[in-house]
Amino acid sequence: MHRESIRRLWSRLDPRGPWRGLSPLERRRAVWGWVFLSPWLVGFLVFYLIPMVASLVFSFTNFNLNQPEQIRFIGLENYRQLLTDPLVRRSLWITVRFMLFSVPISILVPLALAALLNARSLWGKRVFRTLFYMPTVVPLISAIYIWQGFLNARTGWLNRFLAWLGIKGPDWLNSVTWVYPALILIGLWGMGNAMLTMLAAMQNVPRELYEAAAIDGAGPFRRFLHITLPLITPVIFYNLVLSIIGHFQYFIIPWVLLGPNGDPGGATLFFNLYLFKVAFVYVNMGYGATLAWLLFLLALGVTILLFGTARYWVYYPAGEER
Repeated sequence: MHRESIRRLWSRLDPRGPWRGLSPLERRRAVWGWVFLSPWLVGFLVFYLIPMVASLVFSFTNFNLNQPEQIRFIGLENYRQLLTDPLVRRSLWITVRFMLFSVPISILVPLALAALLNARSLWGKRVFRTLFYMPTVVPLISAIYIWQGFLNARTGWLNRFLAWLGIKGPDWLNSVTWVYPALILIGLWGMGNAMLTMLAAMQNVPRELYEAAAIDGAGPFRRFLHITLPLITPVIFYNLVLSIIGHFQYFIIPWVLLGPNGDPGGATLFFNLYLFKVAFVYVNMGYGATLAWLLFLLALGVTILLFGTARYWVYYPAGEER
């Protein structure tokens, strides 16, 4: 037994260990496996790992693109500046406040649509599935310009429809009060992926469970609440994590739609927008890298917190990995 343990330990330490006991065919397959993996590995190294390490190094310097020759190490000065920068606190609060309203809607609306499209009695389900998913294939910039015209206070189709109903439409894009509902409405334009994954999860629920519950007298609402919802919580959790990370990275829509200053009145100066301005408008790459690492740590912390709470509300059927 002792010799066997030593042999296993040595096989792990020996560089030839992983190849020992493999036939020439198995070795050839392993080599080709690494060959096919190499584009991803090179891409990860060049476009992810090296830039992350470089940004971490820059966060301890005063690196400015206009004066690259004057770069010098300044220690934790950039991180101390985070604590006194009022725009950091303001942009973080704007991001979190928008997230508190937008994330629940981005989960509940696709969930409701998926439940509707999962109903057996609904006519034309395939057509509606296609229509709800189609906006996700429209280029985002083109969609933003379409929404800019749609939400125009004077000539936009939404306000025209409200006027037809006898309601005076607000100035969606120039009002501090209505700009968040406008952005949330635009966000629902791309809910097709979340809806599709939830619908697939609902269709994977065993029909026997519904039949047994119906025999016991459970109505549609109770069947959805006590059978469907618990069994699709892994997919809800997946979409929740993606939604929160996406809101931390919220940038393109407010930048294109409302400009770089966070109009109206600075109400849309999201953290990622402020980060972009610091790094690429003011070309202060050192402080910009510091903001980027703050954003990364915040997103990582919230994600870890979500995974920590998942054990209390995410249900995994027996035999699946948790």
